Amino acid sequence: MIKIASETPALHSDAIEALYDRTFGPGHFAKTAERLREGSQSVASCSQVATLDERVVGVCRIWPIVIGVENVPAVFVGPLAVDQGFRGKTLGQDLTKQALQASKQEGWPLAVIVGAPRYFCEIGFEPVEKGHLYLPGPQDTARILYTALDGKTALPMGMVRVAPPRREVV
Repeated sequence: MIKIASETPALHSDAIEALYDRTFGPGHFAKTAERLREGSQSVASCSQVATLDERVVGVCRIWPIVIGVENVPAVFVGPLAVDQGFRGKTLGQDLTKQALQASKQEGWPLAVIVGAPRYFCEIGFEPVEKGHLYLPGPQDTARILYTALDGKTALPMGMVRVAPPRREVV
């Protein structure tokens, strides 16, 4: 039976990277979405991993971002990857829904994803109006989607950027 749980980096990181390599190949590092992950660290407590007998068969990672000049906090969803033998069975949507739920529980107000509208709008994402959000590189604007995790925060306009590192208060 497939289990979905929050990522444990020490346990899952290598297997996740291997799954990304098998799923996307080396070209995934060239994508604009990767610019929102560079120099950042995923939120492991919100990122979700699907395992079968301890083998990673799917993952949906969550990354901290900020939007616009107001630096509105949000999460960037992805990459979402599902092992070839487990595709077409809603595992990707299940992983994404659980990652969004975990992000909501941790107080993140918004989530942004670059993906197929037909697939992700089924689980609550909405298309972003053209020219409303800008990513750090070329992007098909029809694939930029968002959802208000808290049900009320309006999507700000502007550039989507890597969130500055959180500083611990001493």
